[in-house]
Amino acid sequence: MNEKINIEKTEILSSNWYTLKKVTYGYRMKDGTVQVQSREAYDRGNGATILLYNSEKNTVILTRQFRLPTYINGNPTGMLIETCAGLLDLDNPEDCIRRETEEETGFKVTDVRKVFEAYMSPGSVTELIYFFVAAYEDHMKVHDGGGMEHEQEDIEVLELNFNDALKMIESGEIRDGKTILLIQYAQIHKLLG
Repeated sequence: MNEKINIEKTEILSSNWYTLKKVTYGYRMKDGTVQVQSREAYDRGNGATILLYNSEKNTVILTRQFRLPTYINGNPTGMLIETCAGLLDLDNPEDCIRRETEEETGFKVTDVRKVFEAYMSPGSVTELIYFFVAAYEDHMKVHDGGGMEHEQEDIEVLELNFNDALKMIESGEIRDGKTILLIQYAQIHKLLG
C-alpha cells in the first residue's frame, strides 16, 4: 500500500447500477505536509476488449450500439462504433472476452492474445481494461451476434476494411478510446495492411 495515503472515510453515494463512492483521504505531499482531499470514484468492475482481424481480407470486426453517456455529452445519435467488450463479472479476462466475442459478434474464437491492459479514465473510474487481439475467419461465425436480450443489448456487427477503419478514426466516426488503441496497435504491429 502507498504510505502517502491514509483513507479516512468512504461513503456510498449510489449503488443503483454500479457503486459510486466518495472517498476522503489524507495525502502526504512532497514537502511532508498532509492535505485532506475528497474524490468520487465509480466502481463498475474490470473489463476486457478485443479486436478481431482477418489479415487475408484486411478486415476487422467492430460493433455499433447506443451509449447513453455519449448522447448526453453531444453525440447526436448516441451510437458508437467499438471493439467488442464486456465486464469480467466473475470470469478471468480471457474467458470473459471469448464469451463476449461470441455473444456480441457471433464469432467463436479460441486463440486470443492479450496485448496490454490500461485504466481508461483513472480520474473517476476504477475500471482496468484488458486488451486482446484475435484472428478470425468466416467459418468461425456461429450465429449473427448482437448481444444478449436479457442484458438489453442491441448490437450491430460491422466488418470493415482496415484502411477504412483507420480513416474513420481520422474523420471522427470512430471515437471510442479502446477501439482507437487496438486499431493503432494492429497498425503498429502490422497485423493488417
